[in-house]
Amino acid sequence: MNSTQTRIDKDHYKARLEGGELIMVPYCACGRILDEGYFCENCSRKCRCYQIVCEDQETLDQVRSYIRKSSQFSGYTAYLAEPS
Repeated sequence: MNSTQTRIDKDHYKARLEGGELIMVPYCACGRILDEGYFCENCSRKCRCYQIVCEDQETLDQVRSYIRKSSQFSGYTAYLAEPS
């Protein structure tokens, strides 16, 4: 498994904080990074990301705050990434 893959079996975002800004990168369940259209060339399907995998506790806390306070995030679930 390379650094762009994860053990997650659903479409998801990988989230991190950079300079206080939340960065979320969409991934297909197969482990590929998705383009702006969320289409996976490998699986030939449009992906839907409703899970957010956070790289550290600080990011998770921020994402959970957004989930509680913003209707745009209300349909998401978030959790801490497994250690590599």
